[in-house]
Amino acid sequence: MDDGAYMRRALKLAEKGMGWTSPNPMVGAVIVKNGRIIGEGYHLRYGEKHAERNALDSCRESPTGAVMYVTLEPCCHYGKQPPCVEAILEAGIRRIVIGSSDPNPKVSGKGVRILREHGVEVTEHVEEAACDALNQIFFHYIRTGQPYVAMKYAMTMDGKIAAYTGKSQWVTGTKAREHVQRLRQQYSGIMVGMGTVLADDPSLTCRIRGGKNPVRIICDSMLRTPLDSRLIETAGEVPTILATACKDPSRCGVYQDKGCRVLTVPGADGRVDLQELVRTLGRMEIDSILLEGGGTLNWSALRSGIVQKVFCYMAPKLFGGAKAKTPVEGSGCADPDEAVKIKEIKIRQIGEDYLMEGMVDRDVYRDH
Repeated sequence: MDDGAYMRRALKLAEKGMGWTSPNPMVGAVIVKNGRIIGEGYHLRYGEKHAERNALDSCRESPTGAVMYVTLEPCCHYGKQPPCVEAILEAGIRRIVIGSSDPNPKVSGKGVRILREHGVEVTEHVEEAACDALNQIFFHYIRTGQPYVAMKYAMTMDGKIAAYTGKSQWVTGTKAREHVQRLRQQYSGIMVGMGTVLADDPSLTCRIRGGKNPVRIICDSMLRTPLDSRLIETAGEVPTILATACKDPSRCGVYQDKGCRVLTVPGADGRVDLQELVRTLGRMEIDSILLEGGGTLNWSALRSGIVQKVFCYMAPKLFGGAKAKTPVEGSGCADPDEAVKIKEIKIRQIGEDYLMEGMVDRDVYRDH
């Protein structure tokens, strides 16, 4: 096996930590000696041992003189865990192969420099694109301090998210809905607006056995969320945040008594200031948000510039209906040239449906 093959093995290991490591990155490590894998590991959960130390702990023989493959530059600072470069040097690793550089200012090239200064041979940028893609969320969060926001919606081939009656269960099939649950496992938070709350009375939980529920974030400018809704009734069990423009302490107190955290972030238009909201959520160590809003919130999020990625599930169906809901509404663009552009498109089939995912093109988008 070559360097690329071992790094791809490390990537597979890293993916096992998906949903559990945030706000830390997902990292995998493989240790090879005399052409044989003698140890491997990954970062299981935030606060626990990093991938490099788990890999060293798993070694079936001495790692002295071995090669370590790791998807992200090893850390060299003290956090919840001691520096991984110390463990690598103590173990006598001869060579280390790295996928991604760590953008964290506390690391960012320092880990590589320390290893080289101590005589360890370092090879960088192996399977770099795949390693970078694995940690899009971490890289965005560590560089901006704000959560990575992905907009998700399901629609028919004629662009409808519900029938003209408002019924939306179900636009897509079982396999696509299962995939959504895996996204909920991956993202730290899930955000909806009042339209979705009133129409669907959702739970917004992760329905994977043994999965982790995202923090639920409700954009409720005027505090209209029903007290008997599923979200409020379960706020004591699943972390729930109400983002509002309402400054009335007595009204806020009603929801706080139910177990909700209320964030008052008023905007100039009397609605929640989404830019200030994501800054606040970032300070709360919420590194990513899956936006499952309706057309109004989706448009507001795009207009405010907080969205990085779009997941569009498309069902091979036609609902019709001039007034049937669409995924992005609001005032919309006055001219096709003003459209929010999506780049790096990937398309794949999931069961009977199709998933299109792509990145919002920040270079061409303008707030309008």
